[in-house]
Amino acid sequence: MEIFHVVPEEKHNALVAAAYKKRGYSGQEAAAGARFCAEATRHGIRTHNALKALHLDHLFGSGAGGCKPKAKIEKVKVPFRAAQVWNANRKLGQATGYAAIETAIKLADRYGVGMVSVDNAFHYLWGGGYVMDAAKRGYIAYTNCTAALAEVVPFGGKYPTLGTNPHSWGFPTTAAIGYPIVIDWATSVVAMGRVQQLAREGKQLPPNAAVDANGTPTTDPSQAKYLLPFGAHKGYGLSLMNEIIGAFIGGSLPTIRNRWDQVGDDKGTCTFFFQVWKPEAMNAGAFAKGRNQPENVKSVIQDILGHGNENCLLPGQPEAQFAARSAKNGGLLFTEAEINAFNELATEARKPKWTVSEFKVAE
Repeated sequence: MEIFHVVPEEKHNALVAAAYKKRGYSGQEAAAGARFCAEATRHGIRTHNALKALHLDHLFGSGAGGCKPKAKIEKVKVPFRAAQVWNANRKLGQATGYAAIETAIKLADRYGVGMVSVDNAFHYLWGGGYVMDAAKRGYIAYTNCTAALAEVVPFGGKYPTLGTNPHSWGFPTTAAIGYPIVIDWATSVVAMGRVQQLAREGKQLPPNAAVDANGTPTTDPSQAKYLLPFGAHKGYGLSLMNEIIGAFIGGSLPTIRNRWDQVGDDKGTCTFFFQVWKPEAMNAGAFAKGRNQPENVKSVIQDILGHGNENCLLPGQPEAQFAARSAKNGGLLFTEAEINAFNELATEARKPKWTVSEFKVAE
């Protein structure tokens, strides 16, 4: 069993916010970045924790000009009341993502459904975090984005022209099962953050997940250069969907996205798409046996998990279980390797380094 150590959330957030501020981000942006990283860690999303977020910012964000600290979001005028379109002007992705989901929720409160499309964005990391937050508050939510880089080879192809391009859905099922169902996946077999995590911990990739620089399949994360779509043509189609939605919003060529030495007079930024709606807005009312909408949702889930399927996991269940474990231990859970990696951020932010011995071992 993997050993975790308990880091107080306040200690984590202080260091992460300090690292963002050291890179020029505002207090509000730094707080949003730290909050997001804490939420990812709390729910066991180790591929999108602070180590990933700040590494991504270094490679493609403030360290490369792809993200502009203290940028202001500009609203593009559209004639549709339930829809907003934004030019994020390369603002920090987590701050933009939080603002977008809140705006979509407000639109849904007023019109039943709300949609926010974001151009000129920097990657917002774990899409599931935004829709989970909305689902916990009673909304159905969806988001997708174009990933930071085109590093996925299309089905039947040879060269990476697609991003890992995640899709994220959140459903308000807490009353029915105790937590929101959150369906969140990258369209590659694994995310590049997972490759980096496995390399850091000396573990292997699953078969047919990645290829090396020569296009040869590899299970060695240190040799993995490009990724493969899950489900062959099916994952390819879902990844393609993000690129097409991004193209309608304003996103440009995937192969130059965040490759700032190649962009020239083109565009190299990401796009986001958010949609939120109230369950009441889709209630047809004709439920069997006099059930209301929440009762009907619960009955459908019970039927799916019946008939010998009682041990099946629901999407969002592992995250809920990890969050419960985090809460039981009174902090955020990190491995020794992750704690040691945080010391690079401490050095950068000129803050005291962490030692594994100062944190208790998680139950």
